[in-house]
Amino acid sequence: MNQMHFFKYQGTGNDFIILDNRNWSYTALTTDRIKFLCDRRFGIGADGLMLLNPHTGYDFEMKYYNADGRESSMCGNGGRCMVKFASDIGIKKTEYSFIAVDGPHLAEIDDDGVVSLKMKDVNDIDDFHGDFLLNTGSPHYVQMVSDVMELDVFRKGMDIRYSSDFAKDGINVNFVEQRRPDEIVVRTYERGVEDETLSCGTGVTASALACFHNEAGYNYVKVITKGGKLTVRFDRTADGAYENIWLCGPAEKVFQGDIDN
Repeated sequence: MNQMHFFKYQGTGNDFIILDNRNWSYTALTTDRIKFLCDRRFGIGADGLMLLNPHTGYDFEMKYYNADGRESSMCGNGGRCMVKFASDIGIKKTEYSFIAVDGPHLAEIDDDGVVSLKMKDVNDIDDFHGDFLLNTGSPHYVQMVSDVMELDVFRKGMDIRYSSDFAKDGINVNFVEQRRPDEIVVRTYERGVEDETLSCGTGVTASALACFHNEAGYNYVKVITKGGKLTVRFDRTADGAYENIWLCGPAEKVFQGDIDN
C-alpha cells in the first residue's frame, strides 16, 4: 500500500493537514478520504486539509478542504499556515504571492515568525437584525455579546448556521466581546467543521472590521481567541469600504508523518 506523507500545522489552534502537491501526487483524493484524514479519532485530525499546488505566475496555489471533505471558501489561518509551510519546504521569499479560491493573496513572514496575510477587500458590511453580515473570503455572521467566554457557542452558532436564512449554503458565526476600542475577544462556529474552532482567520478578520474604532483611515485591532492572539490592520475609507486588510499571527509546524494512502 502506498504511503501518504503529510504535514500538520496550526495557527492559533486552528489546525490543518498539508500535502505537498507540487508533483500532482494527490489528484485522486475523495471527499470521504479527506473527511477520514481530518477525523480526530480515526484519522490524523484537523479542522481542514490543504494542498500546495503549483500555479503559473504565483509561488503556489492553496487548495482548501473543510473537515467534512468538501472544497471550501478561503481560510485565513490556513493561508498563513500554508505560507509557513512553503517557507519550510524551501520556497523562500521576502513577499509571497499565491492564489486561492477567492483570488490572489500576498503574505510575509517577519523575523519573529509572525505570518501576515493580505486578505481580500471588503466593500461593505450589511446589517441583519442588529447583527453583521460580511464576506472576508468566506461568509461571516458577527454578533456582539457581553460575556463571550460564558456563551454556548456550539448551540447558538448551530442555531444561526442552520436557520432558514442560512441553512442552504451555511455561514460561519462569530460571537464578539469588545474589551477595549482596539481589543476584542472572538469565538467562532465554523461551517464545514460544524463545531467551534479554537480560532478562525476569516472570522477574526470579519469581527475586527465590524469593530472598527477609527471612522476612516488606519485601524489596528488586537484579537484574542481560545487558541491565541492575532492582529488585524486595515484602512477604512470614508464611504465605509475596507482595504489593505492584513491578518497577522503565529503559524507553526506540529508534526509530520506517513499514513496508508
